[in-house]
Amino acid sequence: MEEQLYRRTAVRRIIQIFGQIFTVALTLLILSNLTEANAQTKPEVRLVLQITIDGLRADLLNRYKNGFGKGGFRFLMEKGTYYTNAHYQHANTETIVGHTTLATGTFPSQHGMIGNVWFDREAGELAYNIEDPDSPIIPTRKNESKGEQVDPAQKKSRTQGRSPAAILAPTFGDGLAAYYGGRSKIFGVSGKDRAAVSMAGHAGKAFWFSTNTGDFVTSTYYYDTYPDWVSQWNAQRKAARYSGKSWSLLNDASAYLLAAQDDRPYEVDLKGYGRVFPHPFGKADDKLFYTRILVSPVGDQLTLDFSKTLIKHEQLGQDEIPDYLSISFSGVDAVNHFFGPSSLENEDVVVQLDHSLANLFSFIDKTVGLKHTLIVLAADHGMADMPEYMTALGFKAGRLDPDKIVAAANKVGQKFGVDEIVRFFYRPYLYLNDEKIADAKLDRTKVEHAIANALTDVDGIALAVASSRLSAQQTNPLIEQVRNNHHVSRSGDIYIIQEPYWFLFDKGPIAAMHGSPWRYDTHVPIIFAGPTIDVKRVHRRVHPVDVAPTIAAFLGMTPPGSAQGSPLEEVLE
Repeated sequence: MEEQLYRRTAVRRIIQIFGQIFTVALTLLILSNLTEANAQTKPEVRLVLQITIDGLRADLLNRYKNGFGKGGFRFLMEKGTYYTNAHYQHANTETIVGHTTLATGTFPSQHGMIGNVWFDREAGELAYNIEDPDSPIIPTRKNESKGEQVDPAQKKSRTQGRSPAAILAPTFGDGLAAYYGGRSKIFGVSGKDRAAVSMAGHAGKAFWFSTNTGDFVTSTYYYDTYPDWVSQWNAQRKAARYSGKSWSLLNDASAYLLAAQDDRPYEVDLKGYGRVFPHPFGKADDKLFYTRILVSPVGDQLTLDFSKTLIKHEQLGQDEIPDYLSISFSGVDAVNHFFGPSSLENEDVVVQLDHSLANLFSFIDKTVGLKHTLIVLAADHGMADMPEYMTALGFKAGRLDPDKIVAAANKVGQKFGVDEIVRFFYRPYLYLNDEKIADAKLDRTKVEHAIANALTDVDGIALAVASSRLSAQQTNPLIEQVRNNHHVSRSGDIYIIQEPYWFLFDKGPIAAMHGSPWRYDTHVPIIFAGPTIDVKRVHRRVHPVDVAPTIAAFLGMTPPGSAQGSPLEEVLE
């Protein structure tokens, strides 16, 4: 009996010992896996490279993929996590709105960039998004003020000063600067001022291409004088070297999907630039010379060259503290405005940009190492095909006349006993005359709703949304997009949404326009590539507000302060 008890006790003890050994081994295995997982979620990233392609509608990557090489778009699409169903959630899909949303992870209702231009009620005039009289542009040469801007929005500017002062939310770059105690180097570069400034944030430095001089410029917000390497780059006059040259197709015309889309009567001839290839830039002393450079692949190539020089001289990605560089390429958007997104010009500018990206990634690999670089690619908005093109395909579309919109609204005002009840209209916002409404002792809500209802009946307008309607619970997704775009002190009283493919813009030499809540304007690509990121193609619905929180999570940081997006789980797995 005692012997059996002894044996049972011994067996239990052996089982306990083996159980303890197994538990220790399992614990070590779990800890090992957790350590490995933690290492994967915190890779040694030395450079965050955020690429924004202005106006790159998401479907263009699939449309032109047969013309891509291995090192540019195809590299990202085949080596990274590629989101094919990303859509902006705000209504006014314009450059400053999309860039600032990517930078902050929040909506225009929070970051304040409701459009490229808005009406300043207090000043009684239009305001350009990043203008700042206290931060003038630093001159690079005597003829700084000569020339014209490619983007009509810049002509609305009251001052040539530029800064992020009007951006009301912190960006990822701002958070990176705070996290590393100011040791991270943060830069934004673009062909457009607002694309560079918004992505650089408040803590970074920004440079952009001047269509006045062909130089890359900045303002006193960032520097007192230009760094030597910038002055040396500008002194080479690289843009001026294209004087007397033309934009020609990269490949033989037979290699292009849209070879037959070269000469269409509704494309815009930019004062001698022509509607067919080759497109002559003209002479360097032509006031539109540098504008034409930007409306071509050359503008992107110059942006690339300047960015590579910046990486080299600012020593980005050369230590354990992560740096940040945003490069926004403007050529696709500029070309789209004059030739449309279904033109041969659009196809060639995207194909040539593919070569520029391959060049950039090769340079990054040699100087920083792709294994130390997190690459993020997205677009700030898409682009609508021209109404004439869609009409030829059988779809009813047209061009809205801003004067007729104002006249229709004023007609409603007259029924309330008020002449010229509209104070100002700049798409997409109609601003009412507060003083006249108050003097007439009118119910403002009733006035807004009456005008909105009347405008909704105008041919070409899908919906006019009164601001007073935005406080109520809504199930209409269009109204939700308008709400996300609404900032209390900058937005107008009535938001105008055009019918699909209808053109809503000022009169002028612009063939195609974005800025609507329709899917061709909201649909953009989002791709993450870098260390530990799996190769995946994800079709679930995601949003550009998710980009900044995902970058922050990848680096183990808190999202930007006002961010409303969520980290993308596929990138972090």
